[in-house]
Amino acid sequence: MEMKSIIVSHDNKTNHLDGVTTSIQKGKVTTIIGPNGCGKSTLLSVLSRNNTPKSGAVSLENRDLLQYKPKEFAKKLAIVYQQNDIPKDLTIEKLVGFGRLPHKNLLQRAREEDLQAIDWALSVTNLNDKRDKDLEALSGGERQRVWIAMALAQRSEILCLDEPTTYLDIYYQIELLELVKSLNEEYGLTIVMVLHDINQAIRYSDEIILMKAGQIVAEGSPREVITKDVIKQVYGVNAVFKEDDELGLYMMSLGI
Repeated sequence: MEMKSIIVSHDNKTNHLDGVTTSIQKGKVTTIIGPNGCGKSTLLSVLSRNNTPKSGAVSLENRDLLQYKPKEFAKKLAIVYQQNDIPKDLTIEKLVGFGRLPHKNLLQRAREEDLQAIDWALSVTNLNDKRDKDLEALSGGERQRVWIAMALAQRSEILCLDEPTTYLDIYYQIELLELVKSLNEEYGLTIVMVLHDINQAIRYSDEIILMKAGQIVAEGSPREVITKDVIKQVYGVNAVFKEDDELGLYMMSLGI
């Protein structure tokens, strides 16, 4: 995906994205990070076609995003939001089945390929034993995996995740990020996600886009982007980094 000179303004005064130009590499995990209000989720919403830029262009496979019909685009890209409404009286399997809507008519019965996609999505998210339960019966981490499973059932090539770990305990955060890693490595999905935790971004990303005040400050590999000087510039704090044989580079402490 390519973005060129994107400007997004909600009040005609403040640019939430101010001339953003970047690209998303196919088959990679790209993480967008930065302080609160810097434009992370807005950038993701433009990529997922949920926000139309005031100016600039976004293209996928050398074709303008707006040229795609809704179902056609849904076969290319799926998105999981930070918060989702919990439906009543709906089993996990039926909810995941909604991910097949781009591939069939609303009243059309599930075909074999639909059932296979649902089974695969439940399997890779480790939800097979929960398929007959209601969403309300699951933990926060399990619920987030259900929404990811529904997105996976679309069989899209790109998966966007908007702050998927925000309301989860650390165990479920790591569990979810390990799932993201396996989806990328085993199935070749292109992943674009918004995270707050810098160490998680370092560990689970191939590419990082670091933003401040609606602009991209730095982008590239974690080692290229996450440096002492850049962290000071963006967050206004002093960072201490350490190298570990198992973990690799990670941020050990922050100070003012």
